[in-house]
Amino acid sequence: MSDPIHQEVVLSASPERVYQALTDAKQFSAVCGGALTEINSEPGGALSCFEGRIEGRNIELVANQRLVQAWRAGNWDAGQYSIVRVELEAAGSDTRLTFDHAGFPADQRANWEAGWHAMYWEPLKAYLAA
Repeated sequence: MSDPIHQEVVLSASPERVYQALTDAKQFSAVCGGALTEINSEPGGALSCFEGRIEGRNIELVANQRLVQAWRAGNWDAGQYSIVRVELEAAGSDTRLTFDHAGFPADQRANWEAGWHAMYWEPLKAYLAA
């Protein structure tokens, strides 16, 4: 396994708005450019995004503050999951999103590190600005 990825992003929206965009299937589909997304926004609920290429379960959900998910790419070995943790904190009228991803294959680190920005944070910024 690789060393964890740690990223921090400032988003021009309230923590409530960011949380909703990350936990509501319809909104997250819009963030992803219309890619099929399914999110059961209850603890233990399943999630699938990017046409099923990503799947997992919500481990912990604290409204407008924190999301922790067991998360996997569809091409990983059966039963292999990583842990994704998102913390949301108000920063004036913005939100500071602190992200940690641990337990993914070491040879995929560069791909995931760039992918979180390209597939999540930049589209999320654009969605929230619209």
